[in-house]
Amino acid sequence: MKKVLDHFFRPQSIALIGATEKPGKIGQAVLHNLISGGFKGDIFPVNPKYDTLQGLKCYASISKLPSAPELTIIVTPAHIVPGLMKDCGKKGIVSVLVLSAGFKEAGETGEMQFRDLKAQAKENGIRLIGPNCLGLVTPAIGLNATFAPSMPETGRVAFISQSAAMGSAILDWAAEKNVGFSHFVSVGNMADIGFDHLIDYFGSDNRTACILIYMESLVNARKFMSAARAFARSKPIVILKAGRSKEGARATFSHTGSMAGNDAVYDAAFHRAGVIRVATVQQLFDCASALSMQPLPTNNRLAIVTNAGGPAILATDWLMQRGGAIASLQSTALAELDKIMPAAWSRSNPVDVLGDATPELYRAALKTCLHDPGVDAVLCILTAQNMTDPAAFAEVVVEESKKMKSKPVYAAWMGMRTVGAGRRYLEEHKIPWFPFPERAVEVFMKMVNYRETLE
Repeated sequence: MKKVLDHFFRPQSIALIGATEKPGKIGQAVLHNLISGGFKGDIFPVNPKYDTLQGLKCYASISKLPSAPELTIIVTPAHIVPGLMKDCGKKGIVSVLVLSAGFKEAGETGEMQFRDLKAQAKENGIRLIGPNCLGLVTPAIGLNATFAPSMPETGRVAFISQSAAMGSAILDWAAEKNVGFSHFVSVGNMADIGFDHLIDYFGSDNRTACILIYMESLVNARKFMSAARAFARSKPIVILKAGRSKEGARATFSHTGSMAGNDAVYDAAFHRAGVIRVATVQQLFDCASALSMQPLPTNNRLAIVTNAGGPAILATDWLMQRGGAIASLQSTALAELDKIMPAAWSRSNPVDVLGDATPELYRAALKTCLHDPGVDAVLCILTAQNMTDPAAFAEVVVEESKKMKSKPVYAAWMGMRTVGAGRRYLEEHKIPWFPFPERAVEVFMKMVNYRETLE
């Protein structure tokens, strides 16, 4: 299966059936992305209406191609697609990405076309991704086989989306936020290749550190469970499962043509498989940042270093409500801090260094907390003050975190313009930052629960 999926994600040649020059058409957008993304392999547009397209020779049919491409992309109307499987089979094509919509999600006629597509693909020895999907991306080789408007940077996160629209929005967001991917794929109706195949593939990929999934329904639960359990320890898997309510499940059926199922069953299955379940897109990427940048905490005891009392109190409340614990600092640690902190400091955890603290004072507080054996992780909170340089404080956090690599450090740099440079520095040096402390605590507890599940 690896060789087949290499044809999808690392092809040497690509055919695009339904390529066109008409603006607003998927065939035009996909061809543009293939060319502009920097893909170095051969690209073969296929459409009998053209001799050339965007400077490339255009072929009248699959049979006219000079050789069997490693990946074939189909963007034609749905009723044509099953018949194209025969032509692909005759040409020796084995990997096909079907972006065309109008199958399971389109009523009885679409369901019949979906069954026909599956049958024709199987009969002709073809493996499919799709139909009704956005496509796939491998940034490291300049491959953008989608009709999305943005190309993400190269990174270590693999993302699998069952929704084309959700995938497109996330790719656009990732491009703006400089979030990198090892791979991205939209699976659509999953006529053939599904979550289990892709988890196996990305789980064995040394360029991938963690796997994110947006899921609406699950076709083969047994295979999914087997794949997820095999890789959950070495490659964290984070899932955003839609259709939790009865109404949401009905909406899922109209979207993908598959029933979403009982959410309590999904909850139990995900826990058993060792995956992290999140409730929002925001949590999906917050967890991805933490997993790709920091080690897992060994327990739930959190220390908080802050220059503002209010945000620390909010963080404490959020932590306690979610089953965490405020770390009890040892007497020796408190004594060390008492020597250097201002007279009005908090004398406990959270460690409030006060609003006029210098970066070096903040460093001393952070260093003491990180070296305390009763602390499993540290949340650094900073609010912008006239006398505060957020970038200088960010440098302190990065330096101390690098010295104590066994404990995770999270940052809540609160504000907008004033803290921008500090946030960028944190991100560049692998410290996950959040605009509010509650989000940081939420991620910390997700990491704690994940560690407990693995154990």
